[in-house]
Amino acid sequence: MDISQANKICRDFANNCGNYTDEDLFMFTEAAMYIITETQDPRYICYLGGVYYENKKYDLALKYYEMAAEYDHTPAFLGLGYIWYYGRTGKVDYRKAYEYYSRAGYDINAWYKLADMYKNGYYVKADYHKYKEIIEDLYLELEGSDRADQPYPEVCTRLAGIREEEGRTDEAVELLRKAKSMLRSRIGFDPFFGNYSIMVGIINDLYRLTEFDEQHFDLYDLYYLFKKPVKIKFTYNGEDCFVESVQEPDGSLSVKYGEHWYRSVDAFLKNAKIDDKRLTMIPFKLSRFEVV
Repeated sequence: MDISQANKICRDFANNCGNYTDEDLFMFTEAAMYIITETQDPRYICYLGGVYYENKKYDLALKYYEMAAEYDHTPAFLGLGYIWYYGRTGKVDYRKAYEYYSRAGYDINAWYKLADMYKNGYYVKADYHKYKEIIEDLYLELEGSDRADQPYPEVCTRLAGIREEEGRTDEAVELLRKAKSMLRSRIGFDPFFGNYSIMVGIINDLYRLTEFDEQHFDLYDLYYLFKKPVKIKFTYNGEDCFVESVQEPDGSLSVKYGEHWYRSVDAFLKNAKIDDKRLTMIPFKLSRFEVV
């Protein structure tokens, strides 16, 4: 392997939008480690840490984020903030989280997490006014952006909560719908497990504040519909497809899609494929959803 070959493996891995095999992951890891050994490039060090984080190998994520942070690589500070904020390696440390988020500079991802810390009083004194001020400012900065990799959904959901508390429910609903649409686009190329968790929260809040419309819904609304047994039909390339939630003897709900079974709606949305593509990679090609 040389640098050119290693770079190609890493590019191909990035371009597969999370649709990779164990062999692909192994090849990427080998290529990234080769580039790191040869160049000490903090971008690859941090990227490898991010892939380990995505695969919930948090001890390794911490190791490579810390290595990249030695080069003052800003994304590494953000990654370290997440590790300590959520206690990914077994211990929550809000002081470290605050310090790393602060070192990430004006990264919007870091700032909405700093806002959360002011809201909840984590390490800093609780200050709802400051929380609201930060979120309002971030929303104004992001408004009009069409970049799916921006934390627009995260900021929108927080602003929706603020608007709900202010009694401005219609605005909260509209913000949640915007967040859902942008997150749907993001998951198409970034199936990071945290994105699905955000989507669950959006769906729960949206249909807590507004009535569900069985005549107009999409793939991610299955998080709402599959809380009980129900069968859904949708269309792909002119063909009808069926998916249903089925109650098991222990009371849990599994999902049947074609000949495949999934233990939950979350597992279905993360793994189900059609034409060898995850459904979440092609949500705009799935249409005419209806309860049958």
